[in-house]
Amino acid sequence: MLSAQSLRGEARMEIMMIDTKAIEEHIRGILVALGDDPEREGLKDTPKRVAKMYEEVFLGMNYSNHEIAQMFDKTFEDEIEELDTSKVVVMKDIDLFSYCEHHMALMYDMKATVAYIPNGKVIGLSKIARICDMVGRRLQLQERIGQDIADIMAEITGSEDVAVVLEGYHSCVSARGIKKNNTRTMTVELRGSFKDDAALQMYLR
Repeated sequence: MLSAQSLRGEARMEIMMIDTKAIEEHIRGILVALGDDPEREGLKDTPKRVAKMYEEVFLGMNYSNHEIAQMFDKTFEDEIEELDTSKVVVMKDIDLFSYCEHHMALMYDMKATVAYIPNGKVIGLSKIARICDMVGRRLQLQERIGQDIADIMAEITGSEDVAVVLEGYHSCVSARGIKKNNTRTMTVELRGSFKDDAALQMYLR
């Protein structure tokens, strides 16, 4: 399996799909390392269940940002051909989840706000939500999720004016270590006109 970093490049070698058999073997080894018996009734099918879950929740690792852009490139021609900062598309409260690459711990109850200024075409709204979902299905950092979504949105829409705001909880903070259950993390990715235009930034609140 190629690294997550190499998956995000435009040019890449052929990617193997997630190896569920290898995951099963490794989960079985983890159960043994934890001092449990993988043959006992409650754990017999655990490696297979975990492998199936990983295949689903890490689906996005099979695709580069460019491939996700191609997958959800459903746009419509916009009648305004020149940049108009009074015309902004904002989609708020998009649900997603991901897994932290540092501890493989769940990042949960995440909400994304995605905004862009059309540059000759607009993207179907459901596709914005699907992009967020697919980007989250990787071993991630919250900061990188925003970057990846912005990269894909810019490629599909041709707009340099893109913003992504993410808020969510991290179980590596709430369930281990410092154990602060109510701590919520916000990250902001501002590009183009969103960087310096306070009026545009108001749409993100």
